[in-house]
Amino acid sequence: MAFAYALLMLVLAVFIAAFILLVVGTIYFALSNSEIPPGVDQPVKLRLLHSILTGTAVLGKILERLGLCSQVGFFSYMYQGKKLGEDPKLFIKDLQFGRVPVRLYQPRAPSVGRRRGVIYFHGGGWMFGSIDTYETVCRYIAAESESVVVSVEYRLAPEHTYPAQYEDCLAASTHFMKMAEDYGVDPACIILAGDSAGGNLAAAVCQTLVTSPDLPKVHAQLLIYPCLQAMDFNLPSYQQNCRVPILFREQTAFYVLQYLRGDSSFLEDVLEGSHLPVDVKLKFRKWLSADNIPKEFKVRGFKPKVPIGCSLEVYEAVKGLCEPAFSPLLAEEAVVRQLPASFILTCEYDVLRDDGLLYKKRLEDSGVPVTWYHIENGFHGVISLFGHGGLSFPAGKKGLDSIVSFLRSL
Repeated sequence: MAFAYALLMLVLAVFIAAFILLVVGTIYFALSNSEIPPGVDQPVKLRLLHSILTGTAVLGKILERLGLCSQVGFFSYMYQGKKLGEDPKLFIKDLQFGRVPVRLYQPRAPSVGRRRGVIYFHGGGWMFGSIDTYETVCRYIAAESESVVVSVEYRLAPEHTYPAQYEDCLAASTHFMKMAEDYGVDPACIILAGDSAGGNLAAAVCQTLVTSPDLPKVHAQLLIYPCLQAMDFNLPSYQQNCRVPILFREQTAFYVLQYLRGDSSFLEDVLEGSHLPVDVKLKFRKWLSADNIPKEFKVRGFKPKVPIGCSLEVYEAVKGLCEPAFSPLLAEEAVVRQLPASFILTCEYDVLRDDGLLYKKRLEDSGVPVTWYHIENGFHGVISLFGHGGLSFPAGKKGLDSIVSFLRSL
């Protein structure tokens, strides 16, 4: 009996040691394959944050292999966030706009007239995040800009794929625009906003709404390091920041495919640029070219990539990437010219930096007023970390204050 017990303890000790080695080894590998630029805001803290995110992903993978839950499900659960308590400056209420859950933030202070309204779409690669995750961001925007904010809980991939997220955001926006006065909002002063994947959704919904004659015109769009195209993953910012946390180049392509298809098939084709025919690339080259990126954003290195073709099978599987509702940068000129005043925030150490720069140029070339705020020491996701205690960054607070300033100027 004693021998059997001792053997069991030995097996358990070996299992625990192997588990620890696996976790530590995987985290070390992930960290050694990342790059923290010296110019980024608080590099040591960013490395710590990356370690936490990597550890969560590793643990999720282990639980998935044990059959306890999926890695995506575990990661989503860990970063779901929670609804905070009452706010002395805001009335906060959860509602349904049709079938879409939303959270409404209304300033408590009396207002002389109707307020501006901000419809906010959260980031998270179309796979993660929630209205709870973005509670601190939306509270700050509502209170500091004295705006009514609607945070939208759209469906997520991989269970729900394109265009489900876009359709939810469009439905919620349409509902709010029709009922704006019921919430003390001026229908002529509604702003569409979002960060990362949410910036993609805000841009796509805005393009749709400017062609809707039966609705009030969108007053402005506010795009925070948006993902606006899925054709070229070899732009300067992708090359320079490919391993900078918290969004790697490969992760971005993975999220794009999960949004489009619910799986990561053709990931290597997308990264290589062999997922679209050359003639399709040439068609959009005037809007999507590294030539349109200012020279100062290429000094950290850039190697142009020669266009290559693709197989018909791959193109048929991913051609939805070329639709403007998926890649707003590719919208028709007649639509772009109608877009409202725009605010675009970019971060230097972000793979999506050049998406924002390209859209900025496209809007300006079409006569659309653009306010651009660039965080020189910023990285992807720095805004969403606001209000998370020790994991907040000064650069994120500065970026958020620039957003509030823009809203107050409208």
